[in-house]
Formats: sequence, C-alpha cells, structure tokens
Amino acid sequence: MRLALTLAALSCLAVSASAQSGPYKILQTVKVGGEGGWDYVAADSTDRRLFIARSGPAGSIHAYDLDSLKEVGVIPGISAHGVAVDVATHHGFATSKGVAMFDLKTLAVLKPSLNVQGNPDGYLDDPATSRVYILSHSAPNVTVLDAKDGAILGTIDLGGAPEQAQLDGKGHLFIDLEDKDAIAVVDTKTMKMTGKYDISSKGGGCAGLAIDAKNFVLFAACRDKKNMIILSATDGKILDALPIGTGSDGAVFNPKTSEVFSSQGDGTLTIIKESSPTSFSVEQTVTTPVRAKTLTLDTKTDHIITATGEFGPAPEPATPGARPARPPMLPGTFSIIVVGK
Repeated sequence: MRLALTLAALSCLAVSASAQSGPYKILQTVKVGGEGGWDYVAADSTDRRLFIARSGPAGSIHAYDLDSLKEVGVIPGISAHGVAVDVATHHGFATSKGVAMFDLKTLAVLKPSLNVQGNPDGYLDDPATSRVYILSHSAPNVTVLDAKDGAILGTIDLGGAPEQAQLDGKGHLFIDLEDKDAIAVVDTKTMKMTGKYDISSKGGGCAGLAIDAKNFVLFAACRDKKNMIILSATDGKILDALPIGTGSDGAVFNPKTSEVFSSQGDGTLTIIKESSPTSFSVEQTVTTPVRAKTLTLDTKTDHIITATGEFGPAPEPATPGARPARPPMLPGTFSIIVVGK
C-alpha cells in the first residue's frame, strides 16, 4: 500500500511538472503605480491602447500604449470597475455609477454620467452592432447601451449575479451567473433571457466565461471546485471539466491558437488547449504574481495582459473571529504583466 501511494504521489508530481512546462511565460512586468483598487483590464488591439480603471476616492481611468505600456493619458475623477471599448465608434464606457462615456483617442469625457441603474461592474462590447452590455449583480442585471450616443436601449433581468458575458455572433448572449451555478442565455434581438444552462453537477461560483464562437463551445471558469466547466453553447451539454487554480475572475479564448486562458488570484494562469470541439486538456500553468486575477487578450500579438500589485500584511479584524480584511496594496507597486511565448 505504501509503495502504491508513493507511486501515485510521483505520478501527480509528474503531471504537475508537465503542466508547468510549456511555451508561455511572463514576458514583461511594468510597474506603473497609481492609487486605488482595480478590477478589469481591457486591450484595444486596433488602436494599441490598454485601459485600466482605478476605483476608490482617487478613482481614475488610465490609458497605456499597448506596445510600450507607457501611460498616454488619464481621466481623473471616475471610480469604476473597468472600461468597455467600442472601436467602431471610438467610444469607451467606464462601468462607474453612473456610466461615464468618453472618446477613446482624446480621452475627452463626452457624457459624465449615463443613468444606468444597479451597480455597474462587468461589461461586454458587441462590435457588430455597436452595443455595450453593462452587467450588475443587482437589478437591472444587464443594461444595453447604444455605443454611438450612449442611449439606453433596454434592460435584462437575469435573476442572478452576472460575472462575464460572451456572444456567439448568431444572436445569443451568454452570461455566467455566479450565485446560480448556471449560464444565462439571452436573445440579443428581443433583449430577453430565453433559458439557463445548469452546470451545478460539475461546480459553480463561475466568474470567468470564454467562448469558441466558431464551434459553439463555452468555457466557464468556476471557483467552487476550482475547475473549468466546458459545455456546448447550443444546448448546454457539459463536455468536460478540467482543474484550474483558486479564485478565477476571468477567462478568454484565442481563436488563432484554440486556447482558453483563466487567470486566478492564487498566482496562476491556466491554459487549456482545445484539440477538437470535443477534446480538451490542461496545456500549461503559468506562475504569476498573486491577485493577478483578471485578464485581456491582445489579438494582434496573442499576449495575455493582467495586472496586480504588492501587498502588506492584512490588518487584524475589528471583531474577534470576524473575516480578516484584505491586505493593503503597497503604494507605487501596481504593475502590468504581459504573458506570451
């Protein structure tokens, strides 16, 4: 029995080492500093800019050159989770409360506070229709904006907390509901939810969602069982479930390489290879700094971009036994990280 256990342990170590080796690595780390928290990062691969929203009292929107990562502009006074980029109209939308609309090139604020209800958090841009979807954990769960002028086209009730959304290019919007262990299916024409895919048999708490739109495959990065649940976008049939790290908060699919990436707060970036529409495997796990938990894809370079900072010790909770507060980020340590081959 002891020999069998030893062999099993060695086998696990071999698998882990295999997953760690691979072509991807951290190519660049640039310390950009600045105050405030952060959530999403957004790459404008066409006009070569990277947008990062900083939240809190010193909230601001920062634009960086996507190639040099040098800061090219700041919009002060806007505390937001992220920035939706619509290249066709050259408009950006900060998921602030209310939503700020600005010019992507000049960074001039065009409309400082669109009357979007709820608590704007996540987002998705549809370049084909110049629509922007603003996600909120509280109702209304989705607000649909016209990217041309910021007009509110409608709202969508999902009955759950949306995290990340994807489009299939065929009139369907998919949104993972973190608190319902499900993927909501929305008709983009009627702006109504038409169904849900139940994924609770394999896990839940999904905060990342990616799509292979060509083959109609969804990838839900879930926290409860630390796995990537892979399912058919056509009917919700679960195709596979593969291990990822702890605390995923974003996923993205690269159609050029047939790879899906999930970034985790535990300091790992999991890369899953789609060999065919029914065959998937963990290709590599890249070690990253902790709390580099959201990501974006530069479709020109195939680089994955994430961000994080350095942190001090967590303060003691005010009440004994209470949940400890998050460790504070050390001043000036906020950094952009580029992963690629």
